[in-house]
Amino acid sequence: MMLRALALLMVVTCLPAVAGAVDRAAVETQYQRWLEQTVWPQARAKGVSRGTFERAFKGVTLNWKLPDLVPPGTQARTPEDQFQAEFGSPARYFGGNKLESATSVGRVMAKRYAGVLAAAEAATGVPGRIVLAVWGRESGYGRVAIKYDAFEVLGTKGFMSTRAGYFTEELIAALQIAEAGHAPGGGMKSSWAGALGQPQFMPSRYLQFATDGDGDGKADIWNSEADTIASIARYLEHFGWVPGRDWGFEVRVPASVSCALEGPDQGRPIADWAEMGVTRVSGRPFPEHELRGEGYLMMPAGRKGPAFIVTPNFYVLKKYNESDLYALFVGHVGDRIQYGMKDFRGDWGRVGGLKRSDVAAMQRALVDMGHDVGGADGLAGFKTRRSIGRWQAEAGSAQTCFPEASMKKALVR
Repeated sequence: MMLRALALLMVVTCLPAVAGAVDRAAVETQYQRWLEQTVWPQARAKGVSRGTFERAFKGVTLNWKLPDLVPPGTQARTPEDQFQAEFGSPARYFGGNKLESATSVGRVMAKRYAGVLAAAEAATGVPGRIVLAVWGRESGYGRVAIKYDAFEVLGTKGFMSTRAGYFTEELIAALQIAEAGHAPGGGMKSSWAGALGQPQFMPSRYLQFATDGDGDGKADIWNSEADTIASIARYLEHFGWVPGRDWGFEVRVPASVSCALEGPDQGRPIADWAEMGVTRVSGRPFPEHELRGEGYLMMPAGRKGPAFIVTPNFYVLKKYNESDLYALFVGHVGDRIQYGMKDFRGDWGRVGGLKRSDVAAMQRALVDMGHDVGGADGLAGFKTRRSIGRWQAEAGSAQTCFPEASMKKALVR
């Protein structure tokens, strides 16, 4: 349905392969020692009282079902193990009723909270439709249950995960939130990754961006829709949302324009893209006020899917979630909420079906040829997509700018 469903699937499919060989009782003892000797001194230094610390961890034990755990005495899974999941078509991100559900409920929320949304936009410059789309994507407008104990999640991942240092810092931030009395009386609930409330802020982000939108003196992102709206808007404002500019436009890219021109480091005025023959699928011209602004080619499935000219605001959305598809989903849902837009005009071709290990092998081969793929992680980001396009051009092949099974034999020797 939403990111939460994908997260729950990840929890089920990413159980630590080594857990069965671990003496869990011994690890629990080490965990309690770590809380006392490592976490408590750091929390105390940040102003957390002993009472808050003890209440937070009363009855809390390790959660062995979380993904990416590395218990003491074991090693993290190798990249080859991690890359066995299927690398699917980007179309899956927009499949089912995800778009329609986010849109229909978003329109209801737009009417219900029109005044709050208008106030947030006046204060930050972030359009209400964008705030709504983020809210819908993160927590289904507050309808998705947030059921994990934040201290259990953050404690477990801070003690034994592949990003232990990061989660330990977030655990300390969560204790600061509890010390200040911001969390609701029922306890601090989070996602499986430790993200809090309806906007799904990590605790450090809460401390930075949580905002009182209803004037009651609290920033309650768990129960207050007004606070949620104000907090999301403030977050996007902080990361550079440009008032008055759109997030992007679906376009047609002629064969004369290389798909290898994709990326935020290859921007040019939107007027220049228009002169190169890039046109909006709607048939309307680019807005006059956008022509002088910088735009960037974005082709999430290469030549096998819809294409876009996006603005700097698209990359502000990626500050919420680094996925191109996430930012595209949010921008598109916002447009559907406000303007009644339908599905993208461009068809998603039959791409994907590879293992992430296959994509990673292709990436390593491209790196050996001197291409910058942005890391051999088994995911086809814009650097990988355009590197494929450049390799295809060098080989005299038609540019598709997306990994396909037929390429593996040619690339990986």
